Amino acid sequence: MTILEASQVTKQYQMGEVTVSALDEVSLTVNKGEFVAIMGPSGSGKSTLLHLLGGLDSPSDGEITLAGQPLSRLSDNEITVVRRRKVGFIFQFYNLLPTLTAEENVGLPLLIDGQSLDKHRERIDKLLSLVNLLDRKHHKPDQLSGGQQQRVAIARAFVNEPEIVLADEPTGNLDSKSGTAILELLRRTCVELGATIVMVSHDPRAASYADRVVFIKDGKIVKELKNEVAGHNVQSIMDVMAGLEL
Repeated sequence: MTILEASQVTKQYQMGEVTVSALDEVSLTVNKGEFVAIMGPSGSGKSTLLHLLGGLDSPSDGEITLAGQPLSRLSDNEITVVRRRKVGFIFQFYNLLPTLTAEENVGLPLLIDGQSLDKHRERIDKLLSLVNLLDRKHHKPDQLSGGQQQRVAIARAFVNEPEIVLADEPTGNLDSKSGTAILELLRRTCVELGATIVMVSHDPRAASYADRVVFIKDGKIVKELKNEVAGHNVQSIMDVMAGLEL
C-alpha cells in the first residue's frame, strides 16, 4: 500500500535574476511499513525533498500525494491539518519546548490538535516506554542528555499515530553511541508500530538501517539500493557513493 508518492516533482527558487533548480523531476514511492533513507551531499536537494514530502513547502511543478491526498488540491489550512494528523517529524536539533516535561513534549501534537492529554496518557506512557524514558517522564529537556532528548522527539513524532514519519538527520547532533541507539530505535518502530519512515542523512551508517537507500545528486534521484540486513550494508552504500562521486 502506497503511503507517499512524489510524481515528477520540480522545485525552483529565484535568487535575484537567477533561477536555481533544487529538484528536477523527482519521482519516489514509499509503501506502508517501509524505512527509506535519502542520501546525498549538501546542496543535493535531499532536505528540500523532505520538506515537500511533508507539506512544509510546495513544489514548483509535479505532485505530492500524502496518505491518498494530492496536496496540490488542498488549501493551506487543509494541508496543515493533513500534516498535523498524518505526519510525524523528527529534526536534528530535537525542537523540544524547554518549559515542558518529557511527557508534555510527547503530547504536544495532541494539544495543538485540540485534544486532551488525559485521554491519551496510556499511549504517551507506551511511547515513553518504547523509547526507554518512562522513568524520566517528568524531566524537562535540560535534565536529559542529547540522546534522551532525541528519544523524546521520536516518541512525539509517533503520538498522533501518523501515516508516515519524516526524519531530517536525526543522528546528526549525537555521538556515535547515542546515534546507533536512535537508529536501532527507529528500526524497531517499523517492526513494533508498523511505522513508515523517510529519513534524510549524509551518513552511510545511518542509511544502512533503512530498507532502501535513495541517492540524490544535483536535484535528481540517481540510484537506489536495497539493504538486505539492517545496519550491515555500510560498505555497499559507501561504494555507491564513491561511484557516484557523492
